[in-house]
Amino acid sequence: MSEHLHDPIEQAKAAFFEGNALFEAGRLDEALARYQAALALVPGRPSVLANLGVTQCRLGHWAEAVQTLTQATQADPANRDAWIALGLSHEALSRWGDAVPALQRGQQLGAATPQISLSLAMCLLRLDRADEALQALDQALALDPTLAEAWSQRGSLLREMGRHAEAARCFEQALAHGGDETLHRFYLASVKAGEATPAQPPRAYVEALFDDYAGDFQTHLVENLKYQAHETLLAPLRAGGQRFPLVLDLGCGTGLCGQLIRAQADAVDGVDLAPAMVEQARASGAYRRVEQGDLLGFLRSQSEPADLVIAADVFIYVGALEEVFAAVRQRLRSGGCFAFSVELAGQGQDLQLLSSLRYAHSPAYVERLAKAHGFRVQDTRQAPLREDQRRPVAGLYVWLEAAASR
Repeated sequence: MSEHLHDPIEQAKAAFFEGNALFEAGRLDEALARYQAALALVPGRPSVLANLGVTQCRLGHWAEAVQTLTQATQADPANRDAWIALGLSHEALSRWGDAVPALQRGQQLGAATPQISLSLAMCLLRLDRADEALQALDQALALDPTLAEAWSQRGSLLREMGRHAEAARCFEQALAHGGDETLHRFYLASVKAGEATPAQPPRAYVEALFDDYAGDFQTHLVENLKYQAHETLLAPLRAGGQRFPLVLDLGCGTGLCGQLIRAQADAVDGVDLAPAMVEQARASGAYRRVEQGDLLGFLRSQSEPADLVIAADVFIYVGALEEVFAAVRQRLRSGGCFAFSVELAGQGQDLQLLSSLRYAHSPAYVERLAKAHGFRVQDTRQAPLREDQRRPVAGLYVWLEAAASR
Protein backbone atom coordinates (compact mmCIF):
# COMPACT_ATOMS: atom_id res chain seq x y z
CA MET A 1 0.00 0.00 0.00
CA SER A 2 2.78 2.44 0.98
CA GLU A 3 4.54 1.68 -2.31
CA HIS A 4 1.45 2.76 -4.20
CA LEU A 5 1.37 6.06 -2.31
CA HIS A 6 4.88 6.86 -3.54
CA ASP A 7 4.40 5.57 -7.10
CA PRO A 8 4.12 8.63 -9.43
CA ILE A 9 1.77 6.76 -11.78
CA GLU A 10 -0.58 5.84 -8.94
CA GLN A 11 -0.42 9.40 -7.58
CA ALA A 12 -1.20 10.75 -11.07
CA LYS A 13 -4.16 8.37 -11.39
CA ALA A 14 -5.53 9.51 -8.04
CA ALA A 15 -5.18 13.18 -9.00
CA PHE A 16 -6.78 12.47 -12.39
CA PHE A 17 -9.84 10.76 -10.87
CA GLU A 18 -10.17 13.53 -8.28
CA GLY A 19 -10.06 16.01 -11.17
CA ASN A 20 -12.83 14.11 -12.97
CA ALA A 21 -15.06 14.17 -9.87
CA LEU A 22 -14.46 17.90 -9.39
CA PHE A 23 -15.15 18.55 -13.08
CA GLU A 24 -18.46 16.67 -12.88
CA ALA A 25 -19.36 18.70 -9.78
CA GLY A 26 -18.72 21.93 -11.68
CA ARG A 27 -15.72 22.86 -9.52
CA LEU A 28 -13.59 23.65 -12.54
CA ASP A 29 -10.76 25.62 -10.90
CA GLU A 30 -10.13 22.76 -8.48
CA ALA A 31 -10.37 20.21 -11.30
CA LEU A 32 -7.81 22.22 -13.25
CA ALA A 33 -5.36 22.08 -10.34
CA ARG A 34 -5.75 18.28 -9.99
CA TYR A 35 -5.23 17.68 -13.74
CA GLN A 36 -2.13 19.89 -13.67
CA ALA A 37 -0.82 17.88 -10.71
CA ALA A 38 -1.46 14.62 -12.60
CA LEU A 39 0.28 15.95 -15.71
CA ALA A 40 3.31 17.03 -13.70
CA LEU A 41 3.65 13.43 -12.50
CA VAL A 42 3.08 11.79 -15.92
CA PRO A 43 3.92 14.36 -18.64
CA GLY A 44 2.30 13.79 -22.03
CA ARG A 45 -0.45 11.42 -20.86
CA PRO A 46 -3.19 11.80 -23.57
CA SER A 47 -6.20 11.40 -21.25
CA VAL A 48 -4.85 13.96 -18.77
CA LEU A 49 -3.96 16.42 -21.54
CA ALA A 50 -7.46 16.08 -23.02
CA ASN A 51 -9.28 16.62 -19.71
CA LEU A 52 -7.00 19.50 -18.75
CA GLY A 53 -7.56 21.15 -22.14
CA VAL A 54 -11.35 20.71 -21.98
CA THR A 55 -11.33 22.28 -18.50
CA GLN A 56 -9.20 25.21 -19.70
CA CYS A 57 -11.68 25.67 -22.56
CA ARG A 58 -14.65 25.63 -20.17
CA LEU A 59 -12.91 28.21 -17.95
CA GLY A 60 -12.23 30.50 -20.93
CA HIS A 61 -8.44 30.07 -20.80
CA TRP A 62 -8.45 29.87 -24.58
CA ALA A 63 -4.75 30.26 -25.44
CA GLU A 64 -3.69 27.70 -22.80
CA ALA A 65 -6.45 25.36 -23.97
CA VAL A 66 -5.22 25.51 -27.58
CA GLN A 67 -1.69 24.62 -26.48
CA THR A 68 -2.84 21.72 -24.30
CA LEU A 69 -5.43 20.37 -26.75
CA THR A 70 -3.04 20.50 -29.70
CA GLN A 71 -0.80 18.12 -27.73
CA ALA A 72 -3.82 16.01 -26.70
CA THR A 73 -5.09 15.54 -30.28
CA GLN A 74 -1.59 14.69 -31.49
CA ALA A 75 -1.22 12.11 -28.74
CA ASP A 76 -4.73 10.68 -29.24
CA PRO A 77 -6.26 11.67 -32.60
CA ALA A 78 -9.47 9.75 -31.76
CA ASN A 79 -10.47 11.92 -28.77
CA ARG A 80 -13.54 13.74 -30.05
CA ASP A 81 -14.00 15.91 -26.93
CA ALA A 82 -10.46 17.22 -27.32
CA TRP A 83 -11.08 18.11 -30.98
CA ILE A 84 -14.33 19.92 -30.16
CA ALA A 85 -12.78 21.87 -27.28
CA LEU A 86 -9.84 22.75 -29.54
CA GLY A 87 -12.23 24.04 -32.20
CA LEU A 88 -14.24 26.07 -29.67
CA SER A 89 -11.05 27.56 -28.23
CA HIS A 90 -9.86 28.59 -31.70
CA GLU A 91 -13.32 30.10 -32.34
CA ALA A 92 -13.11 32.13 -29.12
CA LEU A 93 -9.72 33.47 -30.28
CA SER A 94 -11.23 34.42 -33.70
CA ARG A 95 -9.05 31.82 -35.44
CA TRP A 96 -11.85 30.69 -37.73
CA GLY A 97 -9.59 28.82 -40.18
CA ASP A 98 -8.18 26.66 -37.37
CA ALA A 99 -11.54 26.18 -35.66
CA VAL A 100 -13.32 24.67 -38.68
CA PRO A 101 -11.18 21.51 -39.23
CA ALA A 102 -11.05 20.84 -35.47
CA LEU A 103 -14.83 21.03 -35.12
CA GLN A 104 -15.33 18.93 -38.25
CA ARG A 105 -12.93 16.28 -36.94
CA GLY A 106 -14.85 16.13 -33.67
CA GLN A 107 -18.10 15.69 -35.60
CA GLN A 108 -16.59 12.92 -37.72
CA LEU A 109 -15.68 11.14 -34.48
CA GLY A 110 -19.30 11.24 -33.36
CA ALA A 111 -19.78 14.57 -31.55
CA ALA A 112 -23.23 15.70 -32.65
CA THR A 113 -24.93 18.56 -30.82
CA PRO A 114 -26.82 21.51 -32.27
CA GLN A 115 -24.44 23.96 -30.55
CA ILE A 116 -21.38 22.39 -32.20
CA SER A 117 -23.03 22.65 -35.61
CA LEU A 118 -23.96 26.26 -34.85
CA SER A 119 -20.37 27.09 -33.85
CA LEU A 120 -19.11 25.45 -37.04
CA ALA A 121 -21.60 27.50 -39.08
CA MET A 122 -20.49 30.75 -37.45
CA CYS A 123 -16.82 30.01 -38.23
CA LEU A 124 -17.67 29.14 -41.84
CA LEU A 125 -19.62 32.40 -42.16
CA ARG A 126 -16.56 34.31 -40.98
CA LEU A 127 -14.57 32.61 -43.74
CA ASP A 128 -17.22 33.53 -46.37
CA ARG A 129 -17.97 29.85 -46.98
CA ALA A 130 -21.70 30.49 -47.22
CA ASP A 131 -22.88 27.19 -48.73
CA GLU A 132 -21.06 25.13 -46.10
CA ALA A 133 -22.37 27.43 -43.37
CA LEU A 134 -25.92 26.84 -44.60
CA GLN A 135 -25.35 23.07 -44.41
CA ALA A 136 -24.04 23.39 -40.83
CA LEU A 137 -27.08 25.48 -39.84
CA ASP A 138 -29.35 22.84 -41.37
CA GLN A 139 -27.50 20.19 -39.31
CA ALA A 140 -28.08 22.23 -36.15
CA LEU A 141 -31.79 22.60 -36.90
CA ALA A 142 -32.16 18.91 -37.76
CA LEU A 143 -30.84 18.18 -34.25
CA ASP A 144 -32.91 20.91 -32.57
CA PRO A 145 -35.68 22.57 -34.62
CA THR A 146 -36.34 25.00 -31.74
CA LEU A 147 -32.86 26.60 -31.79
CA ALA A 148 -33.74 30.26 -32.32
CA GLU A 149 -30.14 31.38 -32.92
CA ALA A 150 -29.72 28.88 -35.77
CA TRP A 151 -32.98 30.09 -37.39
CA SER A 152 -31.77 33.67 -37.01
CA GLN A 153 -28.36 33.01 -38.56
CA ARG A 154 -29.96 30.99 -41.37
CA GLY A 155 -32.34 33.87 -42.07
CA SER A 156 -29.49 36.39 -42.16
CA LEU A 157 -27.49 34.21 -44.55
CA LEU A 158 -30.46 33.72 -46.90
CA ARG A 159 -31.19 37.47 -46.75
CA GLU A 160 -27.64 38.19 -47.90
CA MET A 161 -28.08 35.61 -50.70
CA GLY A 162 -31.20 37.48 -51.87
CA ARG A 163 -33.51 34.56 -50.94
CA HIS A 164 -35.93 36.83 -49.12
CA ALA A 165 -39.01 34.58 -48.85
CA GLU A 166 -36.94 31.81 -47.23
CA ALA A 167 -35.22 34.34 -44.98
CA ALA A 168 -38.60 35.65 -43.81
CA ARG A 169 -39.69 32.14 -42.84
CA CYS A 170 -36.49 31.70 -40.81
CA PHE A 171 -37.01 34.96 -38.93
CA GLU A 172 -40.61 33.92 -38.20
CA GLN A 173 -39.29 30.62 -36.81
CA ALA A 174 -36.73 32.46 -34.69
CA LEU A 175 -39.56 34.60 -33.26
CA ALA A 176 -41.71 31.52 -32.64
CA HIS A 177 -38.88 29.90 -30.66
CA GLY A 178 -38.09 32.83 -28.39
CA GLY A 179 -35.72 34.93 -30.50
CA ASP A 180 -35.43 38.61 -29.56
CA GLU A 181 -38.69 40.25 -30.63
CA THR A 182 -37.36 43.71 -31.55
CA LEU A 183 -34.37 42.37 -33.45
CA HIS A 184 -36.29 39.76 -35.46
CA ARG A 185 -39.18 42.10 -36.30
CA PHE A 186 -36.50 44.41 -37.71
CA TYR A 187 -34.94 41.57 -39.73
CA LEU A 188 -38.37 40.43 -40.93
CA ALA A 189 -39.34 43.91 -42.12
CA SER A 190 -36.21 44.02 -44.30
CA VAL A 191 -37.27 40.96 -46.34
CA LYS A 192 -41.06 40.72 -46.17
CA ALA A 193 -43.40 43.08 -47.97
CA GLY A 194 -46.27 44.36 -45.87
CA GLU A 195 -44.39 44.23 -42.56
CA ALA A 196 -44.44 47.51 -40.64
CA THR A 197 -41.18 49.43 -41.06
CA PRO A 198 -39.58 49.94 -37.63
CA ALA A 199 -38.91 53.64 -37.00
CA GLN A 200 -35.43 52.81 -35.67
CA PRO A 201 -33.09 49.81 -35.76
CA PRO A 202 -32.44 47.98 -32.47
CA ARG A 203 -29.60 49.76 -30.69
CA ALA A 204 -27.89 46.47 -29.83
CA TYR A 205 -27.79 45.56 -33.53
CA VAL A 206 -26.02 48.80 -34.57
CA GLU A 207 -23.61 48.73 -31.64
CA ALA A 208 -22.60 45.11 -32.28
CA LEU A 209 -22.34 45.68 -36.05
CA PHE A 210 -19.85 48.50 -35.73
CA ASP A 211 -17.94 47.15 -32.75
CA ASP A 212 -17.27 44.04 -34.82
CA TYR A 213 -16.41 46.17 -37.84
CA ALA A 214 -14.15 48.72 -36.13
CA GLY A 215 -10.82 46.93 -36.57
CA ASP A 216 -10.66 47.20 -40.36
CA PHE A 217 -13.47 49.73 -40.81
CA GLN A 218 -11.57 52.46 -42.65
CA THR A 219 -9.69 50.09 -44.94
CA HIS A 220 -12.81 48.12 -45.81
CA LEU A 221 -14.98 51.20 -46.28
CA VAL A 222 -12.61 53.36 -48.30
CA GLU A 223 -10.71 50.73 -50.29
CA ASN A 224 -13.23 47.90 -50.71
CA LEU A 225 -16.53 49.80 -50.78
CA LYS A 226 -15.09 52.92 -52.47
CA TYR A 227 -16.71 54.99 -49.73
CA GLN A 228 -16.82 58.66 -50.61
CA ALA A 229 -19.69 60.17 -48.57
CA HIS A 230 -17.36 62.02 -46.18
CA GLU A 231 -15.40 63.67 -48.98
CA THR A 232 -18.44 64.54 -51.12
CA LEU A 233 -20.31 65.95 -48.13
CA LEU A 234 -17.47 68.12 -46.85
CA ALA A 235 -15.99 69.22 -50.22
CA PRO A 236 -18.13 72.40 -50.62
CA LEU A 237 -17.60 73.36 -46.97
CA ARG A 238 -13.84 72.94 -47.25
CA ALA A 239 -13.70 74.77 -50.58
CA GLY A 240 -15.57 77.73 -49.08
CA GLY A 241 -12.82 78.22 -46.51
CA GLN A 242 -15.32 79.11 -43.78
CA ARG A 243 -14.25 78.78 -40.14
CA PHE A 244 -16.46 76.82 -37.71
CA PRO A 245 -15.99 77.48 -33.98
CA LEU A 246 -17.77 74.21 -33.08
CA VAL A 247 -18.48 71.20 -35.31
CA LEU A 248 -20.60 68.22 -34.17
CA ASP A 249 -19.89 64.96 -35.99
CA LEU A 250 -22.82 62.57 -35.58
CA GLY A 251 -21.95 58.87 -35.96
CA CYS A 252 -18.30 59.82 -36.27
CA GLY A 253 -17.05 56.24 -36.74
CA THR A 254 -13.26 56.11 -36.75
CA GLY A 255 -12.99 59.84 -37.45
CA LEU A 256 -12.93 60.23 -41.24
CA CYS A 257 -15.01 63.46 -41.20
CA GLY A 258 -13.23 64.91 -38.18
CA GLN A 259 -9.87 64.57 -39.88
CA LEU A 260 -11.14 66.36 -42.99
CA ILE A 261 -12.80 69.31 -41.21
CA ARG A 262 -10.57 69.89 -38.18
CA ALA A 263 -8.31 72.43 -39.98
CA GLN A 264 -11.36 74.71 -40.32
CA ALA A 265 -12.71 74.19 -36.80
CA ASP A 266 -11.78 75.50 -33.38
CA ALA A 267 -13.29 72.32 -31.89
CA VAL A 268 -14.83 69.11 -33.23
CA ASP A 269 -16.96 66.93 -30.95
CA GLY A 270 -18.05 63.47 -32.04
CA VAL A 271 -20.41 60.71 -30.97
CA ASP A 272 -20.72 57.06 -31.94
CA LEU A 273 -22.70 54.13 -30.59
CA ALA A 274 -19.88 51.56 -30.86
CA PRO A 275 -17.19 51.68 -28.14
CA ALA A 276 -14.50 50.35 -30.50
CA MET A 277 -15.23 53.15 -32.99
CA VAL A 278 -15.09 55.77 -30.22
CA GLU A 279 -11.65 54.49 -29.21
CA GLN A 280 -10.32 54.91 -32.74
CA ALA A 281 -11.89 58.35 -33.23
CA ARG A 282 -10.29 59.55 -29.98
CA ALA A 283 -6.94 58.14 -31.11
CA SER A 284 -7.17 60.06 -34.41
CA GLY A 285 -6.52 63.34 -32.59
CA ALA A 286 -9.14 65.15 -34.68
CA TYR A 287 -11.63 65.68 -31.85
CA ARG A 288 -11.90 67.79 -28.72
CA ARG A 289 -14.01 64.97 -27.26
CA VAL A 290 -15.79 61.86 -28.49
CA GLU A 291 -18.73 60.41 -26.59
CA GLN A 292 -20.03 56.85 -26.73
CA GLY A 293 -23.81 56.87 -27.08
CA ASP A 294 -26.71 57.60 -29.38
CA LEU A 295 -26.74 60.83 -31.34
CA LEU A 296 -30.01 62.13 -29.87
CA GLY A 297 -28.67 61.85 -26.33
CA PHE A 298 -25.46 63.56 -27.47
CA LEU A 299 -27.31 66.45 -29.10
CA ARG A 300 -29.57 66.96 -26.09
CA SER A 301 -26.95 66.58 -23.36
CA GLN A 302 -25.15 69.87 -24.12
CA SER A 303 -26.35 73.39 -24.85
CA GLU A 304 -23.18 74.87 -26.39
CA PRO A 305 -24.32 76.23 -29.80
CA ALA A 306 -22.80 74.53 -32.83
CA ASP A 307 -21.92 76.09 -36.17
CA LEU A 308 -21.84 72.92 -38.26
CA VAL A 309 -23.49 69.53 -37.69
CA ILE A 310 -22.43 66.72 -40.01
CA ALA A 311 -23.77 63.18 -40.49
CA ALA A 312 -22.05 61.31 -43.33
CA ASP A 313 -23.74 58.01 -44.24
CA VAL A 314 -25.17 57.80 -40.71
CA PHE A 315 -28.93 58.11 -41.12
CA ILE A 316 -29.01 54.74 -42.89
CA TYR A 317 -28.68 53.33 -39.34
CA VAL A 318 -31.09 55.78 -37.69
CA GLY A 319 -34.43 55.43 -39.51
CA ALA A 320 -37.05 58.10 -38.88
CA LEU A 321 -35.44 61.55 -38.64
CA GLU A 322 -38.08 63.81 -37.05
CA GLU A 323 -36.43 63.86 -33.61
CA VAL A 324 -32.96 64.24 -35.10
CA PHE A 325 -33.96 67.35 -37.08
CA ALA A 326 -35.56 68.88 -33.97
CA ALA A 327 -32.50 68.18 -31.80
CA VAL A 328 -30.04 69.48 -34.44
CA ARG A 329 -32.04 72.70 -34.82
CA GLN A 330 -31.91 73.20 -31.04
CA ARG A 331 -28.09 73.03 -31.10
CA LEU A 332 -27.37 74.99 -34.30
CA ARG A 333 -26.82 78.73 -34.29
CA SER A 334 -28.98 80.69 -36.72
CA GLY A 335 -27.14 80.58 -40.04
CA GLY A 336 -25.37 77.35 -39.00
CA CYS A 337 -25.13 74.43 -41.42
CA PHE A 338 -26.60 70.93 -41.14
CA ALA A 339 -24.89 68.70 -43.73
CA PHE A 340 -25.78 65.04 -44.19
CA SER A 341 -26.31 62.23 -46.66
CA VAL A 342 -29.07 59.66 -47.03
CA GLU A 343 -29.53 56.59 -49.19
CA LEU A 344 -32.31 57.13 -51.74
CA ALA A 345 -35.61 55.36 -51.07
CA GLY A 346 -37.62 53.61 -53.78
CA GLN A 347 -40.39 55.39 -55.62
CA GLY A 348 -43.29 56.43 -53.42
CA GLN A 349 -41.62 55.62 -50.08
CA ASP A 350 -40.52 58.25 -47.58
CA LEU A 351 -38.79 55.81 -45.22
CA GLN A 352 -37.76 52.35 -46.38
CA LEU A 353 -35.91 49.52 -44.62
CA LEU A 354 -33.82 47.79 -47.29
CA SER A 355 -32.79 44.14 -47.33
CA SER A 356 -29.25 45.38 -46.56
CA LEU A 357 -30.70 46.38 -43.13
CA ARG A 358 -30.06 50.03 -43.99
CA TYR A 359 -32.70 52.75 -44.13
CA ALA A 360 -33.35 54.85 -47.20
CA HIS A 361 -35.13 58.23 -47.30
CA SER A 362 -36.83 60.21 -50.06
CA PRO A 363 -35.92 63.79 -51.10
CA ALA A 364 -39.54 64.82 -50.40
CA TYR A 365 -39.28 63.49 -46.83
CA VAL A 366 -36.04 65.40 -46.22
CA GLU A 367 -37.46 68.65 -47.62
CA ARG A 368 -40.63 68.29 -45.57
CA LEU A 369 -38.62 67.82 -42.36
CA ALA A 370 -36.36 70.76 -43.20
CA LYS A 371 -39.35 73.08 -43.62
CA ALA A 372 -41.07 71.78 -40.46
CA HIS A 373 -38.00 72.30 -38.27
CA GLY A 374 -36.77 75.71 -39.36
CA PHE A 375 -34.18 74.94 -42.01
CA ARG A 376 -33.63 76.42 -45.48
CA VAL A 377 -32.32 74.10 -48.20
CA GLN A 378 -29.01 75.54 -49.39
CA ASP A 379 -28.22 72.73 -51.81
CA THR A 380 -28.89 69.07 -52.56
CA ARG A 381 -27.01 66.72 -54.83
CA GLN A 382 -27.48 63.10 -55.93
CA ALA A 383 -24.22 61.17 -56.12
CA PRO A 384 -22.86 57.75 -55.05
CA LEU A 385 -22.20 57.07 -51.36
CA ARG A 386 -20.22 53.84 -51.66
CA GLU A 387 -20.35 50.59 -53.61
CA ASP A 388 -22.34 47.46 -52.78
CA GLN A 389 -21.29 44.31 -54.67
CA ARG A 390 -19.31 46.57 -57.00
CA ARG A 391 -22.34 48.71 -57.87
CA PRO A 392 -22.60 52.37 -56.81
CA VAL A 393 -25.21 53.07 -54.12
CA ALA A 394 -27.26 56.17 -54.98
CA GLY A 395 -27.27 58.83 -52.30
CA LEU A 396 -28.70 62.26 -51.65
CA TYR A 397 -26.38 64.88 -50.16
CA VAL A 398 -28.09 67.74 -48.35
CA TRP A 399 -26.85 71.08 -47.00
CA LEU A 400 -29.35 72.96 -44.83
CA GLU A 401 -29.10 76.38 -43.17
CA ALA A 402 -30.68 77.01 -39.78
CA ALA A 403 -33.13 79.85 -40.32
CA ALA A 404 -33.23 82.73 -37.82
CA SER A 405 -35.56 82.05 -34.90
CA ARG A 406 -38.76 84.06 -34.98
